[in-house]
Amino acid sequence: MKELVSQAVEYINSKTDIKPKIGIILGSGLGAYGETLEEQCIIKYQDIPNIKASTVPGHNGAFVLGKKSNKNVIVMQGRLHYYEGYSLDDIVFPLRVMKQLGIEKLIITNAAGGVNLDFNPGDLMLIKDHINLTGINVLRGQEALEFGVRFPSMSEPYDKKMISLAAVAAKESNILLRKGIYFYTTGPSFETASEIKAIRALGGDAVGMSTVHEVTCAVQMGIKVLGISCISNMACGVLNKPLTHSEVLETTARVKTAFITLLDNIISKI
Repeated sequence: MKELVSQAVEYINSKTDIKPKIGIILGSGLGAYGETLEEQCIIKYQDIPNIKASTVPGHNGAFVLGKKSNKNVIVMQGRLHYYEGYSLDDIVFPLRVMKQLGIEKLIITNAAGGVNLDFNPGDLMLIKDHINLTGINVLRGQEALEFGVRFPSMSEPYDKKMISLAAVAAKESNILLRKGIYFYTTGPSFETASEIKAIRALGGDAVGMSTVHEVTCAVQMGIKVLGISCISNMACGVLNKPLTHSEVLETTARVKTAFITLLDNIISKI
């Protein structure tokens, strides 16, 4: 696996001189942030050895390398999901590539359903912690040992210093930034109303179909993580209407300006 990662890294290094220290993973409908980088170099996943293509609407499927606040940044415009039929190693392969490229900090984002009844579509939420009761762990097997220890501590998967920094950035930008617990489900079907009630009872504030595998992998590799959810819709049973992916994309488009402003301010402080 490490050799496959090295092949991808070699290809990316042949296309740009940018040596990134900050990585950003952009969720559904949030990919526009990559277009704001200076001196940007765009590399499609499909052109990079050993990286699979993203198949979900709202995920461009490309790395963008460039600069923000005079810092070298690599952005993933879209990610791979378990529900697409990919293996766990496929899902975190781009993150392992970013680590070998040199990132030390990761800002990971997603579009999520609001479980907390105080939330509203369009809210941004800092992820304090997550809950994964799927029984699926990306570190299962022998190949994960090439990248870190067998039993990494998950006592602080989301870095407290980065959470504090993001809260200050939001306040300075006059952006409402919720805090909450992210609950992971595999998807691709949305959750039932009864499942959402159970998630709320277990302490979940938002629910989504990504992020947890990447965060677990990042922690194993010693990367500091900040997580941000865009509450793109209220989860099943909260409102009396069916859920659609188009609603997710509509909401993330509506909050694009606030999202870009927040990320810019956070990066300037890292």
